[in-house]
Amino acid sequence: MVELTKENFEDEVLKAEGLIFVDYYGTGCIPCEALMPFVHACAEKYGDKMKFTKLNTANARRVAIGQQVLGLPVMAIYKDGKKIDELIKDDATEPNIECMIKHHIG
Repeated sequence: MVELTKENFEDEVLKAEGLIFVDYYGTGCIPCEALMPFVHACAEKYGDKMKFTKLNTANARRVAIGQQVLGLPVMAIYKDGKKIDELIKDDATEPNIECMIKHHIG
């Protein structure tokens, strides 16, 4: 999984080709921490079809706000630099995350 920062977000996500999964999380966010092992498992399982990344919004607030990430957790999928799908807060559950991934990798 690629650890995103405010320095590399543009190159790794917005300028990248193909499908990119972004796990927006925050330090001390209990739901975020609970989902992290599942997201890592998805990265192992689907990493050949989609790039998996994560961004700690506490270290990149401007990036998060620029992507309309206002609450956590947020799981988003980008295609060729454009956000095409996302799950926010209570909708970011393990079944929903896997369903969203499967929908886009077809």
